[in-house]
Amino acid sequence: MTRQQRTRPRVGHIQFLNCVPLYWGLARTGTLLDLELSKDTPEKLSEQLVNGDLDIAPITLVEFLRNADDLVALPDIAVGCDGPVMSCVVISQVPLEELDGARVALGSTSRTSVRLARLLLDERHGVRPHYYDCPPDLAVMMRDAQAGVLIGDAALRAALHDAPRLGLEVHDLGQMWKDWTGLPFVFAVWAVRREFLEREPETTREVHRAFLASRDLSLEEVTKVAEQTARWEAFGPELLERYFRTLDFRLGPEQLTGVKEFARRVGGDLGLPTEPRIRLL
Repeated sequence: MTRQQRTRPRVGHIQFLNCVPLYWGLARTGTLLDLELSKDTPEKLSEQLVNGDLDIAPITLVEFLRNADDLVALPDIAVGCDGPVMSCVVISQVPLEELDGARVALGSTSRTSVRLARLLLDERHGVRPHYYDCPPDLAVMMRDAQAGVLIGDAALRAALHDAPRLGLEVHDLGQMWKDWTGLPFVFAVWAVRREFLEREPETTREVHRAFLASRDLSLEEVTKVAEQTARWEAFGPELLERYFRTLDFRLGPEQLTGVKEFARRVGGDLGLPTEPRIRLL
């Protein structure tokens, strides 16, 4: 940031493993000291950005579409997938086609992941389960439900450790979307409040460049990133490297096509524009 900058931009940081490659390089490049980082869940960061408590932050796709008039997306940076995502899953005791009328526990308040799961179950598999909210604990879910939706680190643990041990089916939401539509899926974008962009255009661009540089450096040194991350996580470095390589951190033409297809399919039900106008920096 420039020396004339009197206050650091308030920037959100998702506390899930899927965002480690977007932030790891900030410390290496020294840019970390130029940001006032706030770490929280995707839902809370989305709320803080919309309310003006953050200037730039990741925001879940549904909330971005809902508030697109007040936000500008940062191009070529997102959290998504082009096939499997590994950390957004439906775990089921029975085949998905048998979930009509069954109880399905939603272990997340992420409107994007939950809406994607409901869309795939309702429209692709033709079932209408009874959905209810539940803590993201697979054992608790399976006591009262035939299936559960999990995201983030809890989904990784459940899908890779608990579900195989319990003989449960694991269905990857990213792969299910890809098989159905042939498109990538975007779970969260990085966005800046329009008022902040108008007031601090160069600072916004510097933050954008810093995150792109951090991501590129992290992916170049992904083995090292995975090894360091594994020191305090329940997953080994080989698994984490595979996970980081599986995720899609881009927001280009294909990803935007996927965003528009999702909006077309769910916008009417959620009160969102079915043909959204997405402003890019």
